Amino acid sequence: MTPTSPYSTLLGRIPVTKHSVLIGASLTTYWEYGTPSNGPTIVMVHGFRGDHHGLEPVVAHLPGFHMISPDLPGFGESEPLRLSRHDIDGYAGWLQRFVDALHLDEVPVLLGHSFGSIVVSAALARTDLSTNQLVLVNPIAAPALSGPRGILTRLAVFYYQMGAILPERLGFALLKNRIIVRVMSITMAKTKSRSLRRWIHSEHDRYFSAFSDRDVVLEAFKASVSHDVSEFARSIDVQTLLIAADRDDITPVSAQHTLVDLFPDATLKVLPDVGHLIHYELPARAASLIEKFLVPGENGAADAVDAADVHDADRIFESGTSADRGADAADADADADADAGVMRSSDSDEVSR
Repeated sequence: MTPTSPYSTLLGRIPVTKHSVLIGASLTTYWEYGTPSNGPTIVMVHGFRGDHHGLEPVVAHLPGFHMISPDLPGFGESEPLRLSRHDIDGYAGWLQRFVDALHLDEVPVLLGHSFGSIVVSAALARTDLSTNQLVLVNPIAAPALSGPRGILTRLAVFYYQMGAILPERLGFALLKNRIIVRVMSITMAKTKSRSLRRWIHSEHDRYFSAFSDRDVVLEAFKASVSHDVSEFARSIDVQTLLIAADRDDITPVSAQHTLVDLFPDATLKVLPDVGHLIHYELPARAASLIEKFLVPGENGAADAVDAADVHDADRIFESGTSADRGADAADADADADADAGVMRSSDSDEVSR
């Protein structure tokens, strides 16, 4: 049985519409949350191997905004790029054309998570794409091979190399292998909540292999480990918010502090006790930081979210055995304490340029 999203109640309060638009010779599918009258428009770019679903927990906590979230070309429901490779220049050019095709009345805020942080930054530095405010969640601040657990990245490189070497059918099957996807998910998840971990693993099972073909995922992986945001930061002269994690296995906190100094105008927020899945594990806190950054001085809707909604995960999943319920109740208390710690410590972890 597939676990229900712990954020479905909040997300259900926001109107959502699915669209498709032709970019070059390929259809890009995207989801629109809210309407332009809701407030600033945020164009969101998800990470490697994901799709728009990954950022929906953050969307759920930003009801006062108009948000547009595409599936990257070759992932989810978007067609592969047909006029360019799935490298960083291909994705950067696609993003610039996609935003142009939206015909928005105002320049949008841009948000990128993980690989999406590289795509957005490259597009701002190398194309005519423009914004006044930029948000990067779990930004790739340094080469992935130099991360705290670089050995895992090297193993990933070997895995994708094997996927390329094997005959196409076998290689494609290896790249979609559920056991390997589960290992990736277990490695990235840091939450102590068993129920939330189960849901995160379910999300990765459902969406982490939704790429169109072997070439797409291999090209995109090469782009994800060959570039990082630091290449482009000096060229991005707009207000920028970096939301990083102190247990991110891909980018160390020290690299995030180095990165924030490269931007002409950036602020860094480091969230404790979370890793590369801020969007799954602490979406309410991320949304609160985003709202305060975009609308300074206002009491954000994310701050006003009822605690029952924030911790819905632990209620929704309390339908198993009594042992499961007892374990999850303990996990819920631990998560509540951890969330409170995040709220108390966030201001002390701010670095501005």
